Amino acid sequence: MTAGMDPAENESPYAKKPWLKHYDYWSPREINPSRQQLYQILQIATVNFRERPAVAFMGMQLTFGEVKSEVDRLATSLHRMGITKGDRVGIMLPNCPQYLISFFAISRLGAIVTNINPIYTPREVEMVAKDSGMRAVIVMDLMTPVVLSIKDKTAIEYVISTSLQEYSGSPETAPPAPENTLSFKVLINEPAEVSLPRVLIDAEKDVAVLQYTGGTTGVPKGAMLTHSNLYTNCLQSFLWGGPLTRQGEERYLMVIPYFHIYGQTVGLLLGTWNGAMQIPIPRFDPDLLIQAIRQYKPTFFPSVPTLYISMLNHPEIKNCGLEHIKRFNSGSAPLPVEVIEKFEQMSGAMLYEGYGLTEASPTTHSTATMAKRKPGSIGLPFPSTECKIVDLETGTTEVPVGQEGELCIRGPQIMKGYWNRPEETAIALRDGWLYTGDVSRMDEDGFFYIVQRKKDMIIVSGFNVYPNEVEDVLFTHPAVLEAVVIGVPDEYRGEAVKAFIVLKAGTVATEDDILEHCRANLAKYKIPSFIEFMDDLPKSAVGKILRRELRDVESKKNKS
Repeated sequence: MTAGMDPAENESPYAKKPWLKHYDYWSPREINPSRQQLYQILQIATVNFRERPAVAFMGMQLTFGEVKSEVDRLATSLHRMGITKGDRVGIMLPNCPQYLISFFAISRLGAIVTNINPIYTPREVEMVAKDSGMRAVIVMDLMTPVVLSIKDKTAIEYVISTSLQEYSGSPETAPPAPENTLSFKVLINEPAEVSLPRVLIDAEKDVAVLQYTGGTTGVPKGAMLTHSNLYTNCLQSFLWGGPLTRQGEERYLMVIPYFHIYGQTVGLLLGTWNGAMQIPIPRFDPDLLIQAIRQYKPTFFPSVPTLYISMLNHPEIKNCGLEHIKRFNSGSAPLPVEVIEKFEQMSGAMLYEGYGLTEASPTTHSTATMAKRKPGSIGLPFPSTECKIVDLETGTTEVPVGQEGELCIRGPQIMKGYWNRPEETAIALRDGWLYTGDVSRMDEDGFFYIVQRKKDMIIVSGFNVYPNEVEDVLFTHPAVLEAVVIGVPDEYRGEAVKAFIVLKAGTVATEDDILEHCRANLAKYKIPSFIEFMDDLPKSAVGKILRRELRDVESKKNKS
């Protein structure tokens, strides 16, 4: 060390970030955050790959040039309707070309995409619509009755309807738009010419997407993801893949939904940036999946544990063309090591894991492509992503290597905050750090492991289920006195919802009665798979229901 030099200046860059020494040789340690609006991803891709296919769907293909043309025409119509910068516009669509077109059209105007799960019930759609204050919603024709039933209770002015047939190999079979809705296709065909306003975007401040999540406290709320958050996370993913990616030649098989943050960033945005042909599948069906692999020979398949387990058990999986897929990626929920080993043995390719959350746009960690790998870990933090693990009691003291604590993350992909919820934002974001609520540990090499997910959240087939939302519905049943919900292990879905119910004195209700009530008010994946009626629920001295005790009892049952 040079005389007079401060010892801190000679400190190895690996001292506080040991993961850096395990990066692939091409991965930068830091990246400059993007300061452009998301629409530019499509603009650049169109310049580079104009005549190449951007999407293949139901016997039809659209080139990047055709997609951009439809995006600009839809944006022109939305602008004429009065949609401007900052307006919230809902997208309630399954995976289909219309989602891509809608997303970039809304982004072009500086309006805010507000994702809605297309299987939501009227109550759930109303909650998102009211909280976001959305002015318009783009919806599949079969789901328009749900939106129309709550429209008058919200700020929704326009319901824009489309159908899968409109972008199929037989568009002439598409039905007309339902009554009291505007036609998606008419809005695209109507403008004689594209006429769009100049929109000034501050990428680091202006919100591009409102993505509803339970966050770290379980109360559904909109995570405000800026243009810079999402664009930068897309670039982090691109740089992480390195030379394994061949822009303009990739084919993305998209079964994970675009309305989920995982599918939106890793699929829609990264796929567009890479000039990939996206192969959207509107619903998970093992046979459709096998058919798509055979027909299109995808090179990249981002998915969730449930799908990999299903594929392992499909009789035709070994002969459908998996050898063309360069990269399998799993996210949204923990992937059992046993599944990794079986899938890699069957496919011959690596199955990469990652970690993220809605508030981080979503990816923060991933398995390196060619460098050191530790199955069972969530891998290494992305470039420009800082991580620390703090004590569970105060959240202020960093714990030693190998010790468990709460995972905290800081980086350019971290959200701006929660929509209209400053108190919730203050809990999740502290001094620039996102407190994830996940119990984690880091080993001496900088690999991270999730020990326990958010205390109460349940993950069913990759989708977050928040117990209090299910409990709120259960409490509206006239016979229910008390109710509490927990997650229990499920071999196929990862976790399933179990409800413990105490009935009011003198009332009678069966399991079927409760399930019928839930079906009317909850999306399918949120409906309890198991119901147990009890005389009373375990409580603390102050009357708080002790979920922990119920989880412990269930855990002992599973072990016995």
